[in-house]
Amino acid sequence: MQKYIVERVLLMIPSIIVITILTFLLLRVFLPGDVVDLIIGQYGANNPDLRQEIEEDLGLTGGLPKQYLEWTGVSWFWGGETGMLQGDLGESLLNRRSVLDEIKRRLPVSFELGLWAQLTAIFISVPTGVWAALRQDQWPDYGLRSFAILLNSVPSFWIAILIITFGSIWFSWAPPIDFRYLSDDPVAHLKIMLLPALIISLTPGGGLIRLVRTQMLEVLRQDYIRTAHAKGLSQNTVLYKHALRNALIPVVTVIGVSLPNIIAGTVIFEQIFVIPGMGRYLVEAVNTRDYPVIQGLNVVFATMLLFSVLLVDIAYAYLDPRIRFR
Repeated sequence: MQKYIVERVLLMIPSIIVITILTFLLLRVFLPGDVVDLIIGQYGANNPDLRQEIEEDLGLTGGLPKQYLEWTGVSWFWGGETGMLQGDLGESLLNRRSVLDEIKRRLPVSFELGLWAQLTAIFISVPTGVWAALRQDQWPDYGLRSFAILLNSVPSFWIAILIITFGSIWFSWAPPIDFRYLSDDPVAHLKIMLLPALIISLTPGGGLIRLVRTQMLEVLRQDYIRTAHAKGLSQNTVLYKHALRNALIPVVTVIGVSLPNIIAGTVIFEQIFVIPGMGRYLVEAVNTRDYPVIQGLNVVFATMLLFSVLLVDIAYAYLDPRIRFR
């Protein structure tokens, strides 16, 4: 197991390198406009001296290869400045704040929001999917499948807008916009986080209901389930110890891979509910062409996804004893 984990971690290095190259090129080459255009505005657009002065001040001179090596920190080995390899993601081009410090402050907020949403989706969808499988082709099955399809069809952000709109019109209610951290005011913090987490969980929850139902039906038809019943094991033992454990293997894959996507996908909800997380930080950076912020956030999201896939693979060995790593 340890050898397998080390090998997988080493294989992440080429993936991260490719991600950094693609992120850098997409921002600097293919994205229209740049941060200098936003700073100098219309009146300074025809002033090459002003443009050059701003580019030098922001460190955007010397060509793309040089800028990439400086950002990654490779140039540090021959006397350049520190970069990503040394744990320095740079500074915002607009406010000169450390990108790493901002990520440290905002990542726990987005992670908590995504984790609440994922846990809510799991706690609702797994028992619901199992119940639908046990009541196959009966009215609970039809109703739950229709509900799951509805959750997948309706955009979650649309539901959030409707709740805020009709809540303010009919009940004179609006979600709190003055964010409170958990350490400062736990009660106010939970009031802010629970509603967006519940709404975010709707779409992945609908998919998980259908997946759990499908996997349970497939497992319940296997020979070893009939053998377990023939041995006289109780219904609960067969269902939860044998059937559900094997049915959860593909479910764990979906959950593990979707958690980073949920965290990254909280962009709209952090905007709607005014939550200072990673998603809102990314939107602000894209609007202002803040290259170090966008690059740093993409690397963090990609690294989270790679590690989540590794954790999923490790979880396989604990869910299914037939799976062994060399």
